[in-house]
Amino acid sequence: MMKYIGCLISLSLLFSAASPAIMAQALEGREGSFSLPLGLHKAMLLKPGPGNPRNSEGDFIQLRDGRLLFVYSHFTDGSSDHASAFLASRISSDGGQTWSDKDAIILSNEGGFNIMSVSLLRLVNGQIAMFYLRKNSMEDCRPWMRISTDEALTWSEPVEVITDQVGYYVLNNDRVIQLKSGRLICPVALHHLPEYEQPDWKGLLMCYVSDDSGMTWKRSASVLKGTNRDGSRTTFQEPGVIELKDRRLMMWVRSDGGSQYLSWSEDEGNTWSQPVPSEIRSPVSPASMERIPGTGDLLLVWNDHADIPEVLKRRRTPLSVAISRDEGRHWTRSVALENDPEGWYCYTAIECMGDHVILGHSAGDRRTGGLNCLQVTRFEVSWLYEVLGEPQKVRTQ
Repeated sequence: MMKYIGCLISLSLLFSAASPAIMAQALEGREGSFSLPLGLHKAMLLKPGPGNPRNSEGDFIQLRDGRLLFVYSHFTDGSSDHASAFLASRISSDGGQTWSDKDAIILSNEGGFNIMSVSLLRLVNGQIAMFYLRKNSMEDCRPWMRISTDEALTWSEPVEVITDQVGYYVLNNDRVIQLKSGRLICPVALHHLPEYEQPDWKGLLMCYVSDDSGMTWKRSASVLKGTNRDGSRTTFQEPGVIELKDRRLMMWVRSDGGSQYLSWSEDEGNTWSQPVPSEIRSPVSPASMERIPGTGDLLLVWNDHADIPEVLKRRRTPLSVAISRDEGRHWTRSVALENDPEGWYCYTAIECMGDHVILGHSAGDRRTGGLNCLQVTRFEVSWLYEVLGEPQKVRTQ
């Protein structure tokens, strides 16, 4: 037992990029379970239970009365990606510190399999848009949108985002964005079409864009395929997009190439450069990115696998954060928010509210179900800059 604990402590030290005082770990009651570093607050933990084997993939929206709404996928009859699920919500009245203890149903299951992977967006017209996947079958999984004009109390009839072709498209949670121009960008990965003999899990990447607040959509001219010099395929999955200060767009891509791949667009998402490997070392796991309003820096949340021990490769741990001051060209060293070797940290939603960052992410145990547990983690922006050893500068533009 002591030898096992010693191994865990050694792994913790390998992961931690902050000082030992900040990243000191303690066992919480089960072998392999770690407490959060000082400065972090585990605001909510949605564990599986009877009739609810999995909670995952959510997003936040700030309501006009100051409350914070969190909508996520509540599974009912299994924990697989194809099990039945509906969209549930919790609400916070104190900036994400505490949350309601009962689910409210936002949208009942309307898919053949489920509905999941929520993106919430405050449109420039003041309305709230909710995007989600309606998964009918292995041949039909597409994003849909509903609009609320009364602060998420009721929702409009659904609008199809992809109307040009039925297929199996993946849109991650917290992925749809609105540009300064008002254009909506919905980045997706295509894995199956009717003419395919079998799914293509290597994926094809594209964006759907809307210039009328989501009422109509069109596909980008670029469709991106990962091909190596020897003709073999690189996996391209679960893309995300962020708008840079110079109005270009940057796409990051989950891949099996050892890092997140990056692509850029200079025409608001219509055409894209061929994705290339980045310095964001990563397993085959999604990353998340947002701009911190108060500083203007980019915040990255992912599984940092730079110098990861061999035994932990291919695992979705640790849960790491870093910032970029130069629009994603370079990143600071990372800080591990969670580093349980058996932990499974991914599908992170990021919300900046006041002087705090709030994350909603999977936080299960890979041995019992990595995606079955959903956690909301909260920390001060100033704390992040302190542990990174970076001066916190006020945004100037």
